[in-house]
Amino acid sequence: MMTEAPLLGGSSVRLGRRVRNNAVTAASYIAFVVAALPLLLVIITVVRKAAPALTPKFFTNDLPIQARSAQGGIGPAIVGTIVITGLASLIAIPIGVLSAIYLSEYGGKSVTARTIRFLSDVMAGVPSIVMGLFIFTIWVLRFKQRSALAGALALACLMLPVVIRSAESMLHLVPRDLREASYALGTRKSRTILTVVLPSAAPGIVSGALLAIARAAGETAPLLFTIGVTYSRNIHLTGENTALSTQIFSNASTSFVAAQQRAWGAALTLIVLVLILSTVARIITARFATRSS
Repeated sequence: MMTEAPLLGGSSVRLGRRVRNNAVTAASYIAFVVAALPLLLVIITVVRKAAPALTPKFFTNDLPIQARSAQGGIGPAIVGTIVITGLASLIAIPIGVLSAIYLSEYGGKSVTARTIRFLSDVMAGVPSIVMGLFIFTIWVLRFKQRSALAGALALACLMLPVVIRSAESMLHLVPRDLREASYALGTRKSRTILTVVLPSAAPGIVSGALLAIARAAGETAPLLFTIGVTYSRNIHLTGENTALSTQIFSNASTSFVAAQQRAWGAALTLIVLVLILSTVARIITARFATRSS
């Protein structure tokens, strides 16, 4: 009897651990379903509503001048979204990554670094419509023209704090030992950052940049003040332009069925563009990480 008591106690402990493990596993699956269900419902709704408008010409034709018209497509909006978001990314991502490198590797807890972090946090909390009004005031009114460049500046201002904070967090996660090993080999700090720190943090930095791009691609309020309206393709940075988000807003606000179908089609197109961008970036990041290792 004296030898059976510990065995019984040990079996009860193992049973309790299995019960807790199964409970946590079940809770994890339930949480995943709860989190994925709204996204799945959104995708199903968008696909179902957009299906009547999806034809090959829908993605290439110019926008109709009259909202009630069932003719035309969203070709100019697709081109405008790519031009505006692409330019905003070229502005915000390099500046954001360089700022993160300074904050993580050089600034430390200096007054300048604390000031940059504070301003970044403030920018992250500024409503997008306020940012649009800011660019409208300092750029559109000054040059008397709405353009893709003005829209890109507004989106870049929204992207910048996201890139800075996410890139700085990823750089902080790189082990200090990697830096010290590089310094021990006689490598300068700048080269250590380029060849050791950045490659190690690249997947996280790319993920943060993707979050910023996804946010910028779906913004509407800043573009309403900055890009104007056009019904044909405009690949130039000057002159009025259009985007998928503004077309979703304008077409969904009308009572015409054809316009509402275009809005749903534009919404599905925007989701697909973000998905393609995310997939390509993940592939590039994986190959980059493989080569660096």
